[in-house]
Amino acid sequence: MAIADLGNNNLFVVILTLLAVSGTAYTLLLPLFERDELKSRMKSVALERDKIRSRERNRLANSKEVERTSLRNNPKESVRNFVDKYNLKNILLSDIIIKKLKMAGYRGSAPLYSYLFLQVILPIGFFVLTFTCLKVILKSDISFFGVIFISLIASAIGFYAPGIFIQNQISKRQETIRLAWPDAMDLMLICVESGMSIEAAFKKVAEEIGVQSAALAEELVLANAELSYLDERRKAYQNLAERTGLDGVKNVVIALAQAEKYGTPIGSALRVLSDENRQARMQEAERKAAGLPPKLTVPMMLFFMPVLFIVIIAPAAIQVMQTF
Repeated sequence: MAIADLGNNNLFVVILTLLAVSGTAYTLLLPLFERDELKSRMKSVALERDKIRSRERNRLANSKEVERTSLRNNPKESVRNFVDKYNLKNILLSDIIIKKLKMAGYRGSAPLYSYLFLQVILPIGFFVLTFTCLKVILKSDISFFGVIFISLIASAIGFYAPGIFIQNQISKRQETIRLAWPDAMDLMLICVESGMSIEAAFKKVAEEIGVQSAALAEELVLANAELSYLDERRKAYQNLAERTGLDGVKNVVIALAQAEKYGTPIGSALRVLSDENRQARMQEAERKAAGLPPKLTVPMMLFFMPVLFIVIIAPAAIQVMQTF
């Protein structure tokens, strides 16, 4: 037993010695076998950079081609054929729809064709979907005429859905323009008083105000373009007012048109209108703040008052229950 234990101990010592010698040799010889990978890494990075550059150039070239075609803003061929085949322009189209599409920021023929196409397809789709759900999938006990009536209601919702969507987009767009317009007026006043023309002022303000309101920047750029190529500058101002549909913009447009017509200084008119727009925004904020207490009355009665009554009455009710 002693000889066997001694042999096992010697074997254990030999294994540990071999491991220690191997680790020491590996530590000492490893730097001799290491290669300088900096050049290879830099070379791989350069190759990857070249690949990215070529890929981005191809993507940019393709995107430019897409932009050239998208600037035409043509509708899809199937949508155009459907609208033209059934002569939906003469049936459904009106000046109000065109005006609303412009106010919502949708320009060109593609949004117009899409609007008319959806105004016909959605009622049919809603009718078929509602009828199928009630009669086939759910197998409702409603009579056949009741299912038809509900399907007609869904069809009417589908008919008015595009108009509701456009009106919602107009409201969102006008809200962003309304909030950014006083700041744009201040920037415009600074530009005009520094000696810039109204075109240069529009361009500069569009560049600065784009972070706050992309819609306002878009309208100012479009107005600047119309001032350059339209015969009557007054028409460009009127188009700006019609596309926004805001009273503050209309007042500024009228002031600019009158200033150019009678030769009065634009800076003084912009200063007065800038103060008025800022005061109007402040009054709107005060009006919303004043209307907040009545709006909070119902939530307080529904959510706060019951909890308050429970907190106040619960201890007394517990004491009464323990007493009796």
